[in-house]
Amino acid sequence: MSGTFSKLKNAYQLLKHIDLGMLARLSEKVDLPKVMESVAHMNEQQLQGLMKMLGSGGKKKELPPIDGDFYDLAGRLNEEDRSLQLKVRAFMEKEIQPIVNEYWLKAEFPFEIIPKFRELNICGVTYNGYGCPNRSFLMEGIIAMEMARIDASIATFFGVQSGLAMGSIYMLGSEAQKQEWLPGMQQLNIIGAFGLTEPEVGSAAAGGLTTTAKRSEDSWVLNGQKKWIGNATFADVVVIWARDIDDNQVKGFLLRKDTPGFSVEKIHDKMALRIVQNGLITLKDCEVAEADRLQLANSFKDTAKVLQMTRAGVAWEAVGCARGAYENALAYTRTRKQFGKPIAAFQLIQGHLVEMLSNLTAMQTMVYRLSEIQDAGHLQDEHASLAKVFCTLRTRDVVSRAREVMGGNGILLEYNVARFVADAEAIYSYEGTKEINSLIVGRAITGSSAFV
Repeated sequence: MSGTFSKLKNAYQLLKHIDLGMLARLSEKVDLPKVMESVAHMNEQQLQGLMKMLGSGGKKKELPPIDGDFYDLAGRLNEEDRSLQLKVRAFMEKEIQPIVNEYWLKAEFPFEIIPKFRELNICGVTYNGYGCPNRSFLMEGIIAMEMARIDASIATFFGVQSGLAMGSIYMLGSEAQKQEWLPGMQQLNIIGAFGLTEPEVGSAAAGGLTTTAKRSEDSWVLNGQKKWIGNATFADVVVIWARDIDDNQVKGFLLRKDTPGFSVEKIHDKMALRIVQNGLITLKDCEVAEADRLQLANSFKDTAKVLQMTRAGVAWEAVGCARGAYENALAYTRTRKQFGKPIAAFQLIQGHLVEMLSNLTAMQTMVYRLSEIQDAGHLQDEHASLAKVFCTLRTRDVVSRAREVMGGNGILLEYNVARFVADAEAIYSYEGTKEINSLIVGRAITGSSAFV
């Protein structure tokens, strides 16, 4: 009898704390006896989990920030460099992100950004004098990454202008040539291009250029074609590399856009880097003054100095491309719901995300160290080539996984991953293919050259 009385007393105390109206509404939505039975059979751990969930009061869970810099390499930067990184990031997100898909689809260049670009004051970032910032190679790499994180085409435009074109003049030009060109190029008042690759000559440029240069008193006559030349359709000056007929050595020339016999045809129907205006250049008896020959460029070894410097930047661009794809894909998986919850909660999706982040983190630490070597003055061809091989190869894997976790939406421009998938293919090939760069590294580690 006392047991029954105790149960009634407990039931009375329980009913005092229960909203019977709410209980009635709940019974309309669920099988209340079944719920009670299930809760009664829960173990202590399960009950704690249930109470924790109920105690959240329906508050939205705060998610960790989306940041591809998992090892916080940015934390190693000094305050000035970190500020510049964030300044470039803000510019890319504010000025480029809203328009990039439209221009990429149209395969046109957004010329309206050039005055805004000028305000960043970052062209010729590593050069000393001529209005250039004289910052570190590490900072140059980070700038390239931040640009490619939003769009690889804009990063490529900048790399051609600041690296290949300005770099050729800065490293191989006379003082008079530097004074004439670099200040205007630094301010983007003068646009440059770099003409090395030819219709039938890509990897064999070291010894197989078909564009020729013939000395004629105080000038040179250039004949031939150049292909895939970025910025060529609107450049004011193009660095043309040609084989001297007399000594068979490669020499560099500063070709002005209004030179008679110089013409450019835009290359259409590209599947990658569509904003970059690549051109097919034709040279027919173009006369270039001796004063416009790069005075310190006397063989392909000199050309290679420029390529070594900029190849590190291409590795950084690959990192930016991968980072942009990863961060967009991660954001997508958090909001895309299937089977009643975000797909980021599924094991297989998390597996892909971790693989992407692993590759990205390895790439970032590699290029960071590469730039430290470059800043210390110890950069060798094989250092830059190894980074270019690894980073562009891993980028292809990252962007592929980014598209995969997004399903069909991954091929739509509006989700900001399809561009990275396409653009990664171009980055993989330019500034030296995987095969050529592999042979450069192979020669360094074996002591034997496998080049033909």
